Amino acid sequence: MRMHIVRKHDDVPSGCLGATVAIGNFDGVHVGHLSVLRWATEVAGNLGCSAGVITFEPHPRQFFQPNKPAFRLMTRDSRARRLQMLGFDVVFEITFDAGLANATAEEFSRSILADRLEISHAIVGADFRFGKARASDASDLSRFGERFGFGVTVLPLKIDGDIEYSSTAVRKALTDGQVGKATSILGHHHRIEGRVIHGEKRGRDLGIPTANLSLDNLFVPAHAVYAVSVDIIDGEHAGNYGGVASIGTRPTFGVGQPVLEVHVFGFDGDLYGTRLSVALLDHLRPETKFDSVDKLVEAMHADCVRSREVLAAIAESGSRDRDGKPATGL
Repeated sequence: MRMHIVRKHDDVPSGCLGATVAIGNFDGVHVGHLSVLRWATEVAGNLGCSAGVITFEPHPRQFFQPNKPAFRLMTRDSRARRLQMLGFDVVFEITFDAGLANATAEEFSRSILADRLEISHAIVGADFRFGKARASDASDLSRFGERFGFGVTVLPLKIDGDIEYSSTAVRKALTDGQVGKATSILGHHHRIEGRVIHGEKRGRDLGIPTANLSLDNLFVPAHAVYAVSVDIIDGEHAGNYGGVASIGTRPTFGVGQPVLEVHVFGFDGDLYGTRLSVALLDHLRPETKFDSVDKLVEAMHADCVRSREVLAAIAESGSRDRDGKPATGL
């Protein structure tokens, strides 16, 4: 069933009203988020209503700190795809603007949750904060729920030994090149998604053609070479492929803007304009400035060999993520 994405909360389709909703930004949709999200779908089933998510665009941090480096782990489209995989019927992308930033928790609860969306129930984590200056917490939401006619469930934070389940912890792991740790926190491989753009076509000239994805407005992991799984999302070549990718500025040829370049194994065709989702499976080596193009090409071939070994090991293990999906698939 197709999931609805509602971006105008003052004009909500009648079929989307009355949902049970998980509320949060859900950047990365990590393991800590999953307890809130899965509880929302369970409550929705028990109440016989739609399962929904309330999130915010732009991310509040982007609104308040527009000049800070990009931090988002996923685009709004890739987040929506993962939420659909989890069984949600509707995502409400609430516009975060000056009006919402200055709204009190009571105003948000009454005007948006109760009056406009008519929610049946809200699910939040224990660290939930909302309202002007983030002055209110989950207990306040429960109080307003009683007043305005919707239920509230507050879930404890996910704790598993010394693992911190947070988007900040994912970014730290990716910055350190610890792809396995990031995967453990996320419950799935970190993915970079976008449409293939035109590059300088050096890979083709070197005998290892690559598809380029812009990293604009996304968090940039450690500049390095990675074993990857590539999902071609649309177009005639749609499907899952293995590959090897480089994230960085291509220092052998000078300094440029960070970009993701991915070589798709066994593919021969035109991917320009096609949407890709590239999963980071393993960190192979740091980005390196080579003394010559020949040495670069030699290293690229070695990277391909190592990536194929990683892909083969994952396939043999039958590894699956916490959504029950194959580790190398979308």
